[in-house]
Amino acid sequence: MLQVSRRQFMKVTGSTLAGSSLALLGFSPSTALAEVRQFKLTESIVTRQTCTYCSVGCGILMYSLGDGAKNAKRSVIHVEGDPDHPVNRGTLCPKGASLLDIVNSPSRLRYPEVREPGSTEWKRLSWDDAMGRVAKLLKADRDANFVEKTDAGLTVNRWLTTGMLAASAASNEAGYVTHKVARSLGLLAFDNQARV
Repeated sequence: MLQVSRRQFMKVTGSTLAGSSLALLGFSPSTALAEVRQFKLTESIVTRQTCTYCSVGCGILMYSLGDGAKNAKRSVIHVEGDPDHPVNRGTLCPKGASLLDIVNSPSRLRYPEVREPGSTEWKRLSWDDAMGRVAKLLKADRDANFVEKTDAGLTVNRWLTTGMLAASAASNEAGYVTHKVARSLGLLAFDNQARV
C-alpha cells in the first residue's frame, strides 16, 4: 500500500491541476522552452560615435532601428560603450550611459537657430544658411579688426576680437589641424575644452 502524507498529496494534486489548466489554455511548456529568443539588437544598425559629455572622449556604439524607407523613421534604441575603443574599452560613466535619454529627448535642439540683434525670438535656419552666416560674420570681423603691424612697424598678423574653443574629445591629429587653422587666421584667443 502506498503511504502518502497530506503535504505530498497537496503538492501532487496542486501541480497536476496547474499543469492541466495551462494545457487547456493552450500553453505548452515544451514549445515555450524550445523557442529561440531573438536578440533585441539583431535588426539594428550600429553607428560608432564619441561621447559628447567631457574631455575623456569615450567611444560609444549607438543602435538604431529603421531602414530609411518612406514611412520608417530611424530611431536610436540602445547605447553602450565601444569595447574596441582604446579610451574606455567598453565602459561608460553614468552620464554617457544616459545618452539614450538625451538623443530621444523632445526638447533637444536639432537645427541651427539665430536670434537677431534686438529680437526676443529664435528663428530656425538651414545648415547651409547657418554655416554661410558664420563664415560671413567671421570674415567681416577679421577684415575690420585684423592687425598686420604694430605702431612700431613690427609684423604681428593677429586677430584679437574673435576667439575659438576647440573640442577636447577630438584626436591629436584633429587638434593639430584645428590649431593650425586657428593660428593661420591670426587668432590668438584659442583654447581647448579641458572638462565641462
